Amino acid sequence: MSQSPSPQRQIALSFDDAPRGDGELLDGRTRTAMLIDALDRTGVEGAGFFVLTENIAKFDGGSDRIAAYHAAGHVIANHTHTHPSLNKTDVDRFLADVDQATELLSGFDESIEFFRFPFLREGDTTEKHRAVREELAERGLRNAYVTVDNYDWYLQALVDEAAKSGHPLDHTVLGHLYVQTLVEAIEFYDALANRALGRSPRHVLLLHENDLAALFVDDLVLRLRELGWSIIPLNDAYEDDIAEQQPDTLFHNQGRVAAMAHAAGLDPKELVHVAEDEIYLRDMFEDEGILPKPDSPANE
Repeated sequence: MSQSPSPQRQIALSFDDAPRGDGELLDGRTRTAMLIDALDRTGVEGAGFFVLTENIAKFDGGSDRIAAYHAAGHVIANHTHTHPSLNKTDVDRFLADVDQATELLSGFDESIEFFRFPFLREGDTTEKHRAVREELAERGLRNAYVTVDNYDWYLQALVDEAAKSGHPLDHTVLGHLYVQTLVEAIEFYDALANRALGRSPRHVLLLHENDLAALFVDDLVLRLRELGWSIIPLNDAYEDDIAEQQPDTLFHNQGRVAAMAHAAGLDPKELVHVAEDEIYLRDMFEDEGILPKPDSPANE
């Protein structure tokens, strides 16, 4: 696999835990329709939807929603059946969960190619990591690593908290915070890649199928393009040379670029973006009025 230089920095979008249930802002069916529409309007092709298959029957319209993502031309991929952490699960049980998901996904697309580890945890021992890696390869499943980690799931948790409390949500401010936080994470991991690899790879952004993504992913795409990024299909991102490299480390929780940087000797403290901290994000939401400050009249 040869690597040729690109005039633009490139990134693919991927959404974990589909189909999620109703949120505080959107019901599940509306969220799916909005995501598909936003991706279509902004010309994003071949985004990845990593399916947590127990949710298909668990939530209303789950099967229809996965079928809709597939019909819209996006990639349906395996994210296990019950979302077990490999660090806390033995190899056989973990693989059984993966196989159950594969069977359920075959009804949507018989050519499931990609698998993403829940929590990005690829094993807490070298033996476990290698055993699962080999078994996934035997099953024809490729590791769908990410290169840009972030806490979009916690941003959603903070929004849900505000909505449940009845605190008014300024969607203009909220959209700005969502886009700004994700762009800063993308730029952080791209700078880390240039430092550790000497180049900008074809990136994969970790997102979740949540209300914030449905509301603001179009704004994110437009901002990235303003900054010179090209949004590419997931399949194209995994044609990068780093897809074939196996970093000699168990430090995988921040994605492939951070793992490679760790294997190259960088300090773990340098490999995690500041916005992957719950206190930092809560303070930011309070400062911007998305959440009330602890000493505000609403909390007295």
